[in-house]
Amino acid sequence: MSTIFINGKWADAASGESIDVINPSQGEKFTAISRGKAEDIDRAVLAAQAALEGEWGRLTATERGRLLCKLSQLILDNAEDLAQIEARDTGKPLTVARNDVKVVARYFEFYGAAADKVHGQTIPYLDGFNVSVVRVPHGVTAHIIPWNYPAQMLGRTIAPALAMGNAAVLKPSEDACLSSIRIVELVEEAGFPAGALNLVTGFGYEAGAALTAHPKINFVTFTGSPEVGVMVQEATARNHVPCVLELGGKSPQIVFEDADLDKAAPQIVRAIVQNAGQTCSAGSRLLIQESIYDRFIEKVARLFAEVRVGTPEMDLDCGPIVSARQQKRVRGFIDEARASGVPVLAEGKIATDAPSSGFFVAPVLFGQVPRDHRLACEEVFGPVLSAMPFKDEADAVALANATEFGLAAGVWTENGSRQARMARKVIAGQVFINCYGAGGGVELPFGGMKKSGHGREKGFLALEEMSTIKTVVQNYN
Repeated sequence: MSTIFINGKWADAASGESIDVINPSQGEKFTAISRGKAEDIDRAVLAAQAALEGEWGRLTATERGRLLCKLSQLILDNAEDLAQIEARDTGKPLTVARNDVKVVARYFEFYGAAADKVHGQTIPYLDGFNVSVVRVPHGVTAHIIPWNYPAQMLGRTIAPALAMGNAAVLKPSEDACLSSIRIVELVEEAGFPAGALNLVTGFGYEAGAALTAHPKINFVTFTGSPEVGVMVQEATARNHVPCVLELGGKSPQIVFEDADLDKAAPQIVRAIVQNAGQTCSAGSRLLIQESIYDRFIEKVARLFAEVRVGTPEMDLDCGPIVSARQQKRVRGFIDEARASGVPVLAEGKIATDAPSSGFFVAPVLFGQVPRDHRLACEEVFGPVLSAMPFKDEADAVALANATEFGLAAGVWTENGSRQARMARKVIAGQVFINCYGAGGGVELPFGGMKKSGHGREKGFLALEEMSTIKTVVQNYN
């Protein structure tokens, strides 16, 4: 299978090597992708640069927007095909995969409509001068996306980059990239000029490393672990290239005694079992006020015990972990917590007819988790929820902020003043009040603080990230 797309043409890797693709529900190979390396990355970057100097670079913002909107419609026209590909590749339930496809279409629709609405400024200056500030594309942008939401992540990062007139090189995760390949086929069908978007499949330590270090890359976006995020920053710093990093989280759900507990419980469970917990903004810490801890944790435990795990076709609450390596990591957290005596309050169930060779993990609710325990501090990236009590508002803030991450947070209280205080004091890029996730929110700027990364994706701010400012001073005397 030729999965490298450069300058409008599909090809194998220059090395001729490939990477096996494993079905996480079966644990078996079902296809292969090209193993791109530095030589392929170099060709892709040069193709993007040529596109900027050619047809793609000559298009107006309105013309770019029309192409993005056309692509959005093609994605919707092929939605079921894409959902089936995404579900098989990642293991997620079909309902979730179908929603992901709708969201990626929305990204291209949103940024297609916004492409010609990015305006500059005029600055009053000295007599005889006109001064304008305009936004211009970075140039060639690099996009390294993860395996948990491959379709969504493609839309989230590629759509604003193309809307602003950049030419892009995409390196999807080797663990799940088939939907990216299919969407790039639709890019070709939509009529984008050759080189506007290039795709290189391969390992992160080969293709990804070559991409971030390439001297002709002008901007990088990366979603992944904090450890790899450091490597990306080091590589881009050598070329003085800016980057946006989204590096995961350990997001708290903070439940006060005056909260609507019946409303909160199902959303809290959903926020950790969705996509088998493989979500950077998963609500993985449940902080409950002492006065209602027993009552609320019993409610959550009942719902947790009802969670069912199975294959995409079963369309249950969650599917398998994406790979054997990741399954081993998640199980390691669970086994270590059990061995250290952390109480298991509830467990979901794996469907009896789910293949034994699949990478399934039953969701687990732990509590009370000691505040200094690994489960309370480190990102599991699996369906594991850690419950902890807190005394009062000050204690809740201290506990919520007691990790190295700061991506998202949920606050559950009917007290309006407390809502405002918590939104200000909790360190997180997004704070949800009496809700969590808000349906994905293509329009909502997203990004982290502390080790969750920096920069913003989604919303109109992504267009600013995907461009830079040029000041033009004209002396008309």
